[in-house]
Amino acid sequence: MNPVAKTFIIIGVILVVVGLIWQVGGKYLPLGRLPGDVVVEKEQVKIYFPIMTCILISVILSLVSYLIRFFR
Repeated sequence: MNPVAKTFIIIGVILVVVGLIWQVGGKYLPLGRLPGDVVVEKEQVKIYFPIMTCILISVILSLVSYLIRFFR
């Protein structure tokens, strides 16, 4: 199999799994509405800084990356 095609298939499967987890996990882990996410609301402006959500996603991706390198 062509390595580029294999890479695209793997990326596609990962995106599907992440999408499913995001849909199902949104009920139990409210990503985007965690404590520490900053919301500034003015009269006609709403500014949103998902700080804790970004930190959580970063930690999870770092852990996955570490595990992939460890078992490789």
